[in-house]
Amino acid sequence: MVKKNNTVMISEFSADDQRYMQQALTLAQKGRYSTKPNPAVGCVLVKDGQVVGVGWHKLAGQHHAERYALEQAGKLAFGATAYVTLEPCSHFGRTSPCSNALIEGGVKKVYIAMLDPNPLVSGQGVQKLQQAGIEVQVGLLESDAQALNRGFVRRMEHGLPYVILKMASSLDGRTALQNGKSKWITGAESRLEVHKLRAASGAIITGIGTVLADDPSLTVRLPSDVLNEMNLEQTTAQPLRVVFDSTLNMPLNAKILNEPGHTLIVIAQDTADKKMELVQSFKNRGVTFLTVSYHAGKLDLQTVLHHLAKIEQINTVMVESGATLAGDFLAQNAVDELHSFIAPCVLGNQAKPMFVLPTIQNMDDKIQLQTASVAQFGEDVRIVFHKR
Repeated sequence: MVKKNNTVMISEFSADDQRYMQQALTLAQKGRYSTKPNPAVGCVLVKDGQVVGVGWHKLAGQHHAERYALEQAGKLAFGATAYVTLEPCSHFGRTSPCSNALIEGGVKKVYIAMLDPNPLVSGQGVQKLQQAGIEVQVGLLESDAQALNRGFVRRMEHGLPYVILKMASSLDGRTALQNGKSKWITGAESRLEVHKLRAASGAIITGIGTVLADDPSLTVRLPSDVLNEMNLEQTTAQPLRVVFDSTLNMPLNAKILNEPGHTLIVIAQDTADKKMELVQSFKNRGVTFLTVSYHAGKLDLQTVLHHLAKIEQINTVMVESGATLAGDFLAQNAVDELHSFIAPCVLGNQAKPMFVLPTIQNMDDKIQLQTASVAQFGEDVRIVFHKR
């Protein structure tokens, strides 16, 4: 046993306990696309070896997982054991505290996968349950629960979103022809997976170069049957679109401005001063702006990420950009996860590269990542790399 925030963390659990918590994690997975900015949470209530209630958090502002499980269990919740993937909340927000609901329901024991990562409230739910005489054990499948809500954990603990960089390339690491044409390097199966990644993200970041070259929509576009499987509607799935555009070269007729969802344009301070009328024209279209410092030809990336986490409450961002901005994210060690979709084709050395980076003179200075997984989508291969 170890202690964290004065809470006992158990390192050994029975096979049954692990099975029930795994069921709760599976339930929580159902909300991973729809609960933003909240975490995805699942709950299972067990009494006399039988599951009497299950629930998962479906949408921010709606009931939390524990309340759905308690409603399903009814009177059978009295004396039951709860398996919850995240520490039950103890404060009043858009809903009332889940810890209160478990106490009022008569639950006798609670297994919690992980404590709330918010340092302002971590451990308070456990304390409230214990003060009510409920036995609490923490740490059951903790790493699985943390992985499920990695973006929420990152935002709560570090004030930053979890950053996923997506790249699609040929076998020789090229993302577009010399003339800029890139549709399509990868196949339909890969593109479907990219739309799922978008749906799981709170924001998509791109650069003005990509907007001018491709005029992308940067929206989630999925078949209705896939949306149903993901517990989503097309209108609720759209992430915030963020465009790095230091001198505001965005065309007023760009697709990105005419799609469902919202757009945030990041500009330099002197641009805001010089182009006030143009800025107002975009604001009249519903566009919002973030003004940051501009140095050596680069916008302040860290300020943008902190803004997305603190002000926009974004847990996970996905970067879909050209080689320059992608290289900036890598060079500044701002990428947590790189998804490289590789098509079985060759574009040649005149085609555009994946990254523009400062010259690396020594092998000791290379950017080293860790291979996490390899999967096939149609004829393409996706390799997921994590930050070391």
